[in-house]
Amino acid sequence: MKQSVIFVYIFASILGYNIHLLAQEEKDEAPVYGWKNMVLGSLNLTQANFDNWKAGGENSLSWQTNLNAKFEKNELNYNWTSSGKFRFGQIKVGGQSSKKSVDEILLETIYNFKLDLGIDPYISLTALTQFTKGYDYSTDVKIAISDFLDPGYFTQSIGFSYSPNDIIKTRIGAALRETVTSKYNQYADDPETAKVEKTKIEAGLESVTDYVFKIEEDLIFNSNLRLFSNFIQFKQIVVRWDNVVIAKITNNVNVNFNFQLLYDHIISSKRQIMQSLALGVSYSFL
Repeated sequence: MKQSVIFVYIFASILGYNIHLLAQEEKDEAPVYGWKNMVLGSLNLTQANFDNWKAGGENSLSWQTNLNAKFEKNELNYNWTSSGKFRFGQIKVGGQSSKKSVDEILLETIYNFKLDLGIDPYISLTALTQFTKGYDYSTDVKIAISDFLDPGYFTQSIGFSYSPNDIIKTRIGAALRETVTSKYNQYADDPETAKVEKTKIEAGLESVTDYVFKIEEDLIFNSNLRLFSNFIQFKQIVVRWDNVVIAKITNNVNVNFNFQLLYDHIISSKRQIMQSLALGVSYSFL
């Protein structure tokens, strides 16, 4: 896992340096003040059916729905941005019961104070959980391992942010990270104590970098890298790296490639990877 964390750090450093050079070359543009809002929903569907197909195969159906919302108020002395990311999907193969393929609720609000110093102070609040119960299917009988707000992750951070242009935004600050559970206490419990803890509070450092680059008019790359390390186990870095490539075919049809890398030593001693490729329809509400 150490090699993966090093790679993520190198990627972020190179990315930040290149964007800094790009920002120096760009001409200053007049800022736009007021609200800028966006709500975008999409639905991806994949289906396969076989009837007397001698080459073999099983009927399958998978679907995934996404809703992304962003509300930003930009003023002379401050910038306040709130966003929400909601994803849920299922897959059914043959006569098996439906299984979750993705399940996520991510809410975030960030308030930046503009001081014209190159870097701006900020405060932020982030919440992460899921919609429904999750299961472990590695055994003959499925075992429930998570549910809504079980666990739930809440992070409050205060520090400094840097945004040279509309392509990249990065921030780093002191943070408190709370993990709350109800039934599935393994996400918050300290195994070295006799008492079973349902909540865990960690003080540490948080770094978040957002990168949105329009490769072509209808091809966009979006990357979000989150790092957290508590002060007690400083080398145990929690990594969440989301990458999405969106290729627009028509106004309402696009192709999405998602790649997500996670590492949290409480959940697993190894890094977790999820990738998906889907063709779907999207609709902009705002």
